[in-house]
Amino acid sequence: MIGAKFGHFLDAPLSPIFKRIRVHPNVFTITGFIITAIAALVIPYNIRLGGLLISIGGLFDMLDGIAARVNNRTTRFGAFLDSLLDRYSDAFLFFSVAWYLASKGEHTGAFLSLGTLVGAFLISYARARAEGLGEECKTGIMERPERIILLIFALLTGWFMPILWIMFVLTHVTVLQRIYHAWQTMRKES
Repeated sequence: MIGAKFGHFLDAPLSPIFKRIRVHPNVFTITGFIITAIAALVIPYNIRLGGLLISIGGLFDMLDGIAARVNNRTTRFGAFLDSLLDRYSDAFLFFSVAWYLASKGEHTGAFLSLGTLVGAFLISYARARAEGLGEECKTGIMERPERIILLIFALLTGWFMPILWIMFVLTHVTVLQRIYHAWQTMRKES
């Protein structure tokens, strides 16, 4: 949702900078992943620092696409690498939050974090499978940018339970939205 509406809003203002820098987009992708992995290691010990590091990692994750588009360096492998590392990042972050909450005795929160991770993977799989069958499937209310923003907010404020409930429910609603979308588009072929 956010990605569809605001995915390229920084392209124009940052174009002059990226035309001069010429860093390969995959460098931004890998750097963002490393920062996010460090954030996952930090979360069980310092949730606010973890939230700040996720924000920085997310910035690099945005910059890779801008660098690729501005310098005409978009590649299928770059898109593949970005998607793959996003899945690893999601796994690291939601496992880390679950670990933190379980260590505090918040077993419901740990379950919600892991349940949100399952939903996140199914959202990604639903899109990939539909696209593998020749149908676009980018629909849904809780895509990765929304999850990351809400996770950062939870880490910075400590409001885990309400935010995890929202993410858990809306992530699985998004899976259902993609199933319905795929069913609608594919049944027309029958």
